[in-house]
Amino acid sequence: MTCFLCLQCGVQFAATEAPPQHCPICEDERQFVRWEGQAWITSEELAATHRLVMKDDAGVLAFGIEPRFAIGQRALLAQTPHGNVLWDCISMVSDEAVAEINRRGGLGAIAISHFHYYSVMVEWSEAFGGVPIYLHADDRQWIMRPHPAIVSWEGERLAINPLLTLIRCGGHFAGGQVMHWKRDSGNALLSGDILQVTPTRRHVSFMYSYPNQIPLNAAAVRRIAVALEPFEFDHIYGAWWGQNIIGGAKAAFAASVTRYLAAIA
Repeated sequence: MTCFLCLQCGVQFAATEAPPQHCPICEDERQFVRWEGQAWITSEELAATHRLVMKDDAGVLAFGIEPRFAIGQRALLAQTPHGNVLWDCISMVSDEAVAEINRRGGLGAIAISHFHYYSVMVEWSEAFGGVPIYLHADDRQWIMRPHPAIVSWEGERLAINPLLTLIRCGGHFAGGQVMHWKRDSGNALLSGDILQVTPTRRHVSFMYSYPNQIPLNAAAVRRIAVALEPFEFDHIYGAWWGQNIIGGAKAAFAASVTRYLAAIA
């Protein structure tokens, strides 16, 4: 029995004797099946050709895979005196990464923006003794490897600890969430691509489907703006290396909402 990973999206499935026939995540219109057809890989095969890398990304410890694998996102470690949380996830775990997180105080929980980044979240949880994985209940149908550590929370906000709060924004997916982080060095939003930091690093944008270039409708964008209005934040950390807005992020977000709505009007 093997927990196969989809080669296209990097999400791990529940254990089966043979690879699954389909990946519902890639068959959804917000992702895509490889031109060559559906394909699978094991964790052992991935480790033979790729490596997990750790490095600082604008003051936050981040984790990624080289060479690029699947969607290519990186994960972030939100360090707080009340416990550390891994934000988003990647498709590899390494002894070195586990040791570094433990050196920094261990891991209290995992939270993921949306299911494109669920990857090997169960393996990350188990590497730290089965820490809870916070996913919004509106996306529970996309959990391909169920596990007792998964917490499908409901509602609009969830405080993981006094400094970290999950906010359901919706948009890209019904359960799309971001995490607000109160810090002495400036409050931050960890956004995945629920808010997509643009290459200028001065704006964000919004999409229903990024690869298939389907824009998000105005009502959904306004809802995101309402969800984030009560929160103060100086920085936005996006889904990829270096794609962050450092300083003036709330003003940049407000300007981005105005610009986007004008563009699709």
